[in-house]
Amino acid sequence: MVSSARSIALAGRERHITRQQIILWACGYLIELVGVVYFTRATTKRVFGALIGGASAGLLGLGAIALCEALDWWRIPFASTPYFLPLFYLGLSISLTPIYLVTWRTARRFGWRGLAVFLCVVAVIGPPRDYLIAATFPKWMVFAPGVAPILADAVTYVALVVLGHAVMLLVAGPACKDELARTHARTTLTSDTKD
Repeated sequence: MVSSARSIALAGRERHITRQQIILWACGYLIELVGVVYFTRATTKRVFGALIGGASAGLLGLGAIALCEALDWWRIPFASTPYFLPLFYLGLSISLTPIYLVTWRTARRFGWRGLAVFLCVVAVIGPPRDYLIAATFPKWMVFAPGVAPILADAVTYVALVVLGHAVMLLVAGPACKDELARTHARTTLTSDTKD
């Protein structure tokens, strides 16, 4: 039996998110990333770690999408062109990257307790966000009825944050060892003028 999510997505002609929408989505998150880099005062090494974390979590996100589609919990209609999946992956990776700069600052300031609170917040606000997007743009995502899709969405959000943060930690080191970029630049400039 075809689930209601699949039957809704396949009713009439196949509709999907377009290439232009993914590019706009990725550009919006790229602008957000620049702002987050500035406001978190992340070093180049930390930004690189966050980018690698975003790329890793993007792969996990694609796997979660495939698994939940196989279980008929949700559906994201993809175009059947060869460039669509890599473009979607790129957009997903860029959209995840700012999160890891925020988790870095959270860990730097509040330690593991702050990260635990952050994960709880992500698990609570993630599914309503996705359901709002699905209601506003039904060709982007369709959820099956029931509690299972909501729980799967919450677990996916937590897994994306945990994996991306862990990869960033491996690449850039622990948050407590970082200097902040603008503070470091000011200190260097001040010490240069004294010499």
